[in-house]
Order: sequence, then C-alpha cells, then structure tokens
Amino acid sequence: MENSTQVKLFYLFGLQETFNNKSVYFTLSLITYLLIITVNLTLIITIIQQKGLHEPMYIFLCSLCVNGLYRTAGFYPKFLLDLQSDVQVISYGGCFTQAYVIYTSVTCEMSILTVMSYDRYVAICRPLLYHTIVTSLTVRKLVLLSWCYPLFISLIALSLTVRLPLCGSRIDKIFCDNPSILKHACLPITINQIWSRCLIVVHVLQVLYIVFSYCQIVRTCVKSAKGRIKFTQTCVPHLLTIVIFMTVTLFDNLQGWNNVNITLNMRNAMAVQFLVIPLSLTLSYMDLTSSRFEGQFLEMGSF
Repeated sequence: MENSTQVKLFYLFGLQETFNNKSVYFTLSLITYLLIITVNLTLIITIIQQKGLHEPMYIFLCSLCVNGLYRTAGFYPKFLLDLQSDVQVISYGGCFTQAYVIYTSVTCEMSILTVMSYDRYVAICRPLLYHTIVTSLTVRKLVLLSWCYPLFISLIALSLTVRLPLCGSRIDKIFCDNPSILKHACLPITINQIWSRCLIVVHVLQVLYIVFSYCQIVRTCVKSAKGRIKFTQTCVPHLLTIVIFMTVTLFDNLQGWNNVNITLNMRNAMAVQFLVIPLSLTLSYMDLTSSRFEGQFLEMGSF
C-alpha cells in the first residue's frame, strides 16, 4: 500500500474551465432544475389523481418521473452550490452518497425503459393478449424489479469500493462517480472491474432488447399509412433520445474504466447529457401520449 491516507474530502475539478462563466451556468442550471421538477411533479400528480391514467404505460411513466426527481436531487443542489463557490469540495460520505444516487438512477432509468419497451411491444404487436399478459400484478412486479435491481447492484458496486484505501482525492468531474473514486485506490481493483464489466454486458443486453422491441413495433406500424405517421411523430424522437442516453452512459462508463484521455469540457458535456436527457425522455413520452394528457389536464382544470 503506497501513500495511503484517510481521505475525508474529495475535490471536484470539473468546473476549472468554467470560472469565467459561472453566473451563466448557474442560471441555466437553475432553470433546468426547476423545469425538471415542474414537469415531473406535474406528471406524477396528474397520473395519481386521474383514474383514466391508471394504466400500465402511465404507471411506468410515473416511475420514470420519480426516478428523474431522485437523480436530479442527488446532483443539482450540490452543483448549484459549487457554481457559487471558489473551491468545489465534497465530504467522503457525501461523495459516496452522490455516486450511489447517480449510479442507481441511471441503472433504474435503463430498467424502466426496458420495461416500457416491453409494454409497448405487447400493446402494439400482441394487442389481443395485452390485458392477459400485462396484468396489474405484472405491472407491480415490473415496477418493483426496475427499482430493487438498481438499488441492489449499486449497493454491491459501492460496497466493493468503500472497502479500498485511497491514495488521492481529486475528482476530474462535476460530480462523484464510482470509476473516478476507484482511480485513487491503493490496492488492485480487479473485482470491481469484473463486476462493472458484467453490469455493462447487462446494460448492452437491455439496449439490444429495446432496439429489438422497436424494430418489431416498426414492422407493425408500417403496415398502414396512419401507423407510419404516428410512428414518425412520436416513436422516432423517443427512440433517438433513448439511444443517445444509453450511448452516452455506456461511453462514459467505458472511458472511466479504461482511462481514455478526453478533454475536461468533453467529459462535462457527457455528464450533463445523461443528467438532462431524462427531461427529454419525459417530454418525448408526453408527446407520445399528448392527447390523453390534454384531456386529463382539462378534466383537472374543470374542478
């Protein structure tokens, strides 16, 4: 064990190249954070209050919105504080907590999107069997699985990290994550790398399943002119958003583990992508179901 120390604070160096524009970044970040809170809370309240939206797709969407609030709560308050500070530091416990929140939220997002793609596949490609396959019990199990699985695997990943002595405290990002912490490990991290690569394989399989589901949906939709128009207007933007989100997330994980040298601005851009894209995902689903939501909003406003 070489130069091992008891780390009490981590120093975040992700904002070093933005000192001259901190006020601009603070304003934009605050607006984004408030927009995320407003959109997600509005959708959650609407889905809960309106019985007409108590359907599998909207329940999964509600779960996606809860995850969006969970993730941003673990990032934006600290980030906004850092934009107003000269030195960006975070406690040892705070760093691991933030890493856990971001880790679980990203994994949970992938799980929910996989579940939603399955729901859409059955609804569009197997409509006569939909209510037989996607029962209320099935929906509850899928929602529970999409949350318990990320919480469990993230706990294992961070537990494997917290056992290691650290030889440094520099984080070259705007937030804490597991790969950044592990770069300072004083002992071999072979077990951590094996675990991470196993999870990457699982995430790749999730992406492949989502792509497969949408390919089947495309085959069904293109059989009619109305289906082609509906798919172009709704599913294409949503699918592109999913692909971008998962590509950025996987690339960020791969470069973190393989020590790929990229600029600080590029690293921050990727970080912001998968922290902001959840809003785009929510908005794309709102577009997908806009007519139903408009009716429910009008119904709420009539009281």
